[in-house]
Amino acid sequence: MKKLILSVFTAFFSLCALAQKDNRVTIGTIDSIQSKILNEQRKIWVHVPSSWTPDSKQRYPVLYLLDGEDHFYSVVGIIQHLSQGIGNTICPEMMVVGIPNTDRIRDLTPTHVNPAPPYTDSLMLKTTGGGERFVSFIEKELIPHIDSLYPTQPYKILNGHSFGGLTVMNVAINHTKLFNSYISIDPSMWWDEMNLLKTTKNVLREKDFSGTAVYLGIANTLREGMDISTVRSDTTKRTRHIRSILNLDQYIKEEKQNGLRYESKYYGNEDHGSIPLIVTYDALRFIFDKYRFNPARKNLTDPTIDLIKHYQEVSKMLGYQVTPPEDVTNELGSDFLKQKQYAKAEEIFKINVTNYPESDLVYDSYGDYFLAMGNKSKALEYFKKSLSIKETPMVRKKINTLLSRK
Repeated sequence: MKKLILSVFTAFFSLCALAQKDNRVTIGTIDSIQSKILNEQRKIWVHVPSSWTPDSKQRYPVLYLLDGEDHFYSVVGIIQHLSQGIGNTICPEMMVVGIPNTDRIRDLTPTHVNPAPPYTDSLMLKTTGGGERFVSFIEKELIPHIDSLYPTQPYKILNGHSFGGLTVMNVAINHTKLFNSYISIDPSMWWDEMNLLKTTKNVLREKDFSGTAVYLGIANTLREGMDISTVRSDTTKRTRHIRSILNLDQYIKEEKQNGLRYESKYYGNEDHGSIPLIVTYDALRFIFDKYRFNPARKNLTDPTIDLIKHYQEVSKMLGYQVTPPEDVTNELGSDFLKQKQYAKAEEIFKINVTNYPESDLVYDSYGDYFLAMGNKSKALEYFKKSLSIKETPMVRKKINTLLSRK
């Protein structure tokens, strides 16, 4: 198992450590929880976005990640790429909670199976079927633990691959409201003679899934000479994995009346092992397809109203108040400033100053507006406010230039 190069402290000191600057690049901390339900100590790997500080009011949606030791690094990287930096606001910044395994086949299988002869004494299968207890651990112990110690928003995603994908589908079907969205990556729907698959077909017809999103990624595990059409008629065990997933996809698509927001994709160039990263990327883009505010694609009649209205809709979608991101707002205001649309630029910069009064950037940009308007005293006032929060050479140079002209 790969080791995280992380600090192992209590949750509070771990969070504080994230805000400290040192010579290490850290992406998370190792926390632990004593589970009464599972009767064991469970480690958890926790990523909190770098924008968080101990005195910050910022809070984040949470992605819960099964097989955490295998996928933590890549999932954190994908989210950082999609959520941080100018233009990269495809999804919100998010926490990631990786759940490493102690007994994987116990926790990630929903039903117990007995080994077939001659494997009647198989140790691997003796603990199978602990999936419901594991889900109970997540619901009653892990989520409350995370919510009590970390800066969380109520929006939650469950992500899992293979047996983890099987668990994701079990939770989505039988514990639907535990998470808002589900990412199921090449799930092992063949388990226990496709028991969960058979249950799923009936539940999809009878249950209301409104407000829930599922993304299903299907790997290419076909035998040579087959395609996704011909494999459906095959009856050998070697193809049962992909056949069960294709059946799942078909069942979900047939029940369009149940309110489930659903998308699936077959990845012909990816096998069972290579598929998790690209599916997670595509799934996040699907889940948050309406999150991004892209002025280039909008006919902005009133930019202030349009910006506010967009994030009101995003807030409704996510179930909590979403403030227009600082970078997005600042970029919009700067674009109007370059276009000499000064009234629009001022409106936008005012929004940022109101929403992010502790940011040096918002005062610097508002100072640029006053400088463009020829109001040097106001520009100097806002540049000084920016510098009082954070010393930056660029703003210092602006102040020195203005003072030298007096």
